[in-house]
Amino acid sequence: MADGTKAVVDTSAADAAADEAALAAAIDELAVAKDTDGRAGASTEQSATPTVVPAKTDETHAADAADAAENTDEADEADAGAGRHPRTAAPETWAGEETSEITAPLSVREIAAELAAGSSRTKPAAAPAPAKRRPTDPQPTVDPRDTATLPRTLPAPQRRSGDMIGHRYRLEECISQTDTFSSWRAVDEKLRRAVGVHLMASGHQRARKVLAAAKSAALLGDPRFVQVLDAVQEGELVYVVREWLPHSSDLARLLANGPMEPHEAYQMVRQVTDAVAAAHRRGQAHLRLTPRCVLRTDSGQYRINGIAVDAALRGLSAEGTEDAQRTDTRAIGALLFAALTHRWPYPEDRYDLRGLPKGLQNAAPDQVRAGVHKGLSELAARALFDHPPHHAEPITTPEELFRAIAQMPRIRPPEPELPAYPAPPRHNTHALPTAPNPTRVADPAVPPLPASSRPTAARRTRRRLRRAVKATAWTVALGAIGVASWQFVGSLRHTGPSTPAPLPSVTSSSPSPQASTHNPVPIPIKDAQSYNPLGDGPEGTESIGKAIDGDPNTAWTTGWYRDQLGPKAPALKPGTGLLIDLGSQQSVSSVNVQFLGGEQSAELRLPTGSATTNPMQARPESFTVVAKKSGTNVEYTLDSPVTTRYLLIWLTGLTKDGDEKYRGHVAEVKVSG
Repeated sequence: MADGTKAVVDTSAADAAADEAALAAAIDELAVAKDTDGRAGASTEQSATPTVVPAKTDETHAADAADAAENTDEADEADAGAGRHPRTAAPETWAGEETSEITAPLSVREIAAELAAGSSRTKPAAAPAPAKRRPTDPQPTVDPRDTATLPRTLPAPQRRSGDMIGHRYRLEECISQTDTFSSWRAVDEKLRRAVGVHLMASGHQRARKVLAAAKSAALLGDPRFVQVLDAVQEGELVYVVREWLPHSSDLARLLANGPMEPHEAYQMVRQVTDAVAAAHRRGQAHLRLTPRCVLRTDSGQYRINGIAVDAALRGLSAEGTEDAQRTDTRAIGALLFAALTHRWPYPEDRYDLRGLPKGLQNAAPDQVRAGVHKGLSELAARALFDHPPHHAEPITTPEELFRAIAQMPRIRPPEPELPAYPAPPRHNTHALPTAPNPTRVADPAVPPLPASSRPTAARRTRRRLRRAVKATAWTVALGAIGVASWQFVGSLRHTGPSTPAPLPSVTSSSPSPQASTHNPVPIPIKDAQSYNPLGDGPEGTESIGKAIDGDPNTAWTTGWYRDQLGPKAPALKPGTGLLIDLGSQQSVSSVNVQFLGGEQSAELRLPTGSATTNPMQARPESFTVVAKKSGTNVEYTLDSPVTTRYLLIWLTGLTKDGDEKYRGHVAEVKVSG
């Protein structure tokens, strides 16, 4: 694959065979020395015999070499497709481990690189004298063992949801699982917040590099990168804890519906490049920058996940500073290419994007899709390709890329669309010129019209302006009349000793004198949904229908909580809710809610603004609180009927069950008009 990622191949068998050959050579030399002193050579044969262990046979080496050649051929095809020269196959390699994560598959080009590196570390069997092997892991450690003796393919630790890590982090959901490590969404029980956790066996050869990468990423301290919060080796387990961004979307999800607008793509590449360039200035590299690693928050800011750690988990490393800078620059170019064209710039399909056909391997984005911004297209090609189209100079470092972006003319956001108003009728438009032409030369044979009879652009502009002013004045006048009429009718409806509140509210649990004259009419409920914007998803979906089934002995039950809901710690969140859908706009005068299991507190809220059309995507602040009560059977009576389609029962206090955990139980909801 040519997406810029790498893979690690298992060469432990090769190292073992080399060690055995070196040990046999040392014993042979010892035997020669003993023969010189006049001792019998029989003991030498006996001592040498146990060291001969069945390493790889010729057939095994041949099979391994064939597999490596096949991987190298695939890497040559990928490199040729990306405009790079093919690599030559290593003389002797072994099959490596396969990692499969939802974020990205691994690159066969990097598999070939690892195979070549592994063969270069292999010592010849006929070495004249034993030599001390160079350790494969240069990271300092208090453990004096050579890390090359550690296993490369130690499986990822097996864990389940609910397990505690480090007596602090409770695993919730497995996000991805590979042969080497697993990634989880977890809860920090001490600080009551969501976190991400990577798990790896401490005996794996990559474990110390993962810890070192995590600690260096934590010291980066740049808010544009997702922060590493903890990195610990505990017994047979190594775990890395990172920040969790629940209300963000990665670039792959943002591109699911099509390419980005030029302004949005410009903002993405500018922010990502600035952050990566700053990291390289401090000696850090990402090495695995994919659309899954680039996250956009609600505020429109982009943050980068997995700096150094993602590469270390997969055994990726750069040969030098220039190689690391080129890798990250090419990855940024691929991100911009995908954002502009909605295509992945390599033959393989990746991240829900279609790959390019072989005939377009070195094509700029504007050659793949029509209408692409010219400046951004050239920028993506220069960062992505070693030989850009039109003989352009390639960009090889993030710093150069950031300077090139800064020199571009700033791309403005698109103008907001104004509401379409019908244009006023124009009379005799066929007889009037569409615009004055100052460069037109008058015909001397035709006498000019008098100045008073010639329509000018200024006169037409004044007429249009007067019409617009008149239309605006009439609109304002009609609006004022409508508001005044509405206020007058409202004052007539609420005449009495008490002053009406600006919003509908509950005055008392007993019906008011006005309410007693109104005969409530039951309003059927079309649907009910769990509304949990402050949590990880809907709660109690399997029992949601029991809140509106007409049976007060059955109830919708929320998830369980260790602490009571509330706005302050140790509460996990201030509340969770049940969204009632009436199917259409209805006039609501009262709402009755019955609870099971004990006294509970809840607020009745009405949607405002955008929440009236899409309440499930709105925040709790988009709903207006009209009443708040506690009990087992509460009645919310409004001062005046309110027309709405949606009602929110926002639970703020739950009951404690027999297992000492807090849950909400809504038995029945009834709405009257």
